[in-house]
Amino acid sequence: MRDILSDESSAPVQEPVRDAAQEVLLNATDALCSAIENAEAELQSSYSSLATKPLASNADPRLDCEIQMQIETLKQVNERLKQAHQRTMSMEDELRARYSDVQKSCNRKWYLPNPPANGTIDLEEQQQDYFAKGVNAYKILLVCFIGSFAGVVVESIWCLLRHGYLESRAGLVYGPFNLLYGVGAVALTLALYRFRNRGPWLSFLGSMLVGSVVEYVCSWGQEMLFGSRSWDYSAMPFNLNGRICLLYACFWGVLGVLWIKDIYPRMAKLILKLPNKFGKIATWCVTIFLVLNAAVSLLTVQRWSERVHDIPPSNGFWEMIDERFPNERMELIYANMEFAK
Repeated sequence: MRDILSDESSAPVQEPVRDAAQEVLLNATDALCSAIENAEAELQSSYSSLATKPLASNADPRLDCEIQMQIETLKQVNERLKQAHQRTMSMEDELRARYSDVQKSCNRKWYLPNPPANGTIDLEEQQQDYFAKGVNAYKILLVCFIGSFAGVVVESIWCLLRHGYLESRAGLVYGPFNLLYGVGAVALTLALYRFRNRGPWLSFLGSMLVGSVVEYVCSWGQEMLFGSRSWDYSAMPFNLNGRICLLYACFWGVLGVLWIKDIYPRMAKLILKLPNKFGKIATWCVTIFLVLNAAVSLLTVQRWSERVHDIPPSNGFWEMIDERFPNERMELIYANMEFAK
């Protein structure tokens, strides 16, 4: 047995062999280089013709057509070479990033296993013909639902650590859900999905931009619709109209890196455990719940705004809203919302 192990350990390691497609690509590149050298040699005759027969008023029409055709041909070749160069650069970068991602997923941390490799998730989704494949509509709807819930949990913990007490951070009247975080999670996923195997700085900067845009638009929309604000950064440095600021933009950046590098792969792996039929039904159920919840929330906040400005209910429907969603209940749900007087 020892001799066998010794023989195996001393056996020479075979050098890797290129794939057939890569071998063809390499040979085609060599052939292309040779063709360019031949074309460059043939151009010498055109250079000589231009030197001996200058294009004047009595220029040779045939020579003029040949030169113009050669210029156009070289232009087309340059465009195709640029496209080929960009694609091969992208292929090299993607392969290098996926290789690094797989290596990191295999190195388990002592306190928490690393997230699954994105390449593994992509392969499983393709092989199973999964209902939530890539970033299709089902995956995006689930991301919105999970993000709406997870964002409230994270901000509630942050409030507890910062202020020492729990306070509602919900954005909907039913359940611990806030569509700001759901929309933010969707925006981050769509913006960063193609770069999920790249370095963290790209994800950080992209998340700063995307998160700040989402936060600004939501703040502006809330003020336009209801005349209210749920946050105001006017007292913080480097703010823009009090809607966004540099500090919270950095928070968005950190959150985006954690999301696309760690949370999203784990979430995608868990979603893979859902059977296709059940997953589709569950996705539509949570989506309908969010849509109805958002519609009721819009109506209740609108009526709350009217009550703040001493506008009486105009019919029985608004009287029912006043009865079921009085100011005390709304203040508990939207603890930070303030209306302009």
